[in-house]
Amino acid sequence: MGEFFRVFTVIVFCSLFFSKMGMPAACILFKFNMFKVILVSCIGGIGGSIFYVYLFAAILKWWDKRKHLKSGGKKKIIFTKANRRIIKIKHRFGLLGISILTPVILSIPLGAFLAERFYKNKPKVILYLSVCTVFWSFAFYFIYYLFYDSLKGWLF
Repeated sequence: MGEFFRVFTVIVFCSLFFSKMGMPAACILFKFNMFKVILVSCIGGIGGSIFYVYLFAAILKWWDKRKHLKSGGKKKIIFTKANRRIIKIKHRFGLLGISILTPVILSIPLGAFLAERFYKNKPKVILYLSVCTVFWSFAFYFIYYLFYDSLKGWLF
């Protein structure tokens, strides 16, 4: 039963904060082997991506409908400095940039929200987020494996 809770904890952590909580918990705290670290972190990251993409799609659909009803059917576009900055980032980095940054810098929920907000093609968004999650899962494990001796003195 204890092993189930350890795996479940890593899955939940990876679905929320992949690089900040999920991978360190799997590698350092629970000392899973390579296969288990990559499998559990990928399940958590990909599962979180799928869950949050569909959750934010429903929330954004509800929000747009609510905003449309509140405005009386008039759709007013206001260009503010923040809107211009967001559009510039979208055009400069695109879905691939959001996907690459999601597991490392952003969290899975924030990356899924941004990707869903800008790109409505759910299968494409989930595919990009999933591929980047698998890539970062391997990368984090091998960084941990290569620098374990250096990190051991610093962490423990």
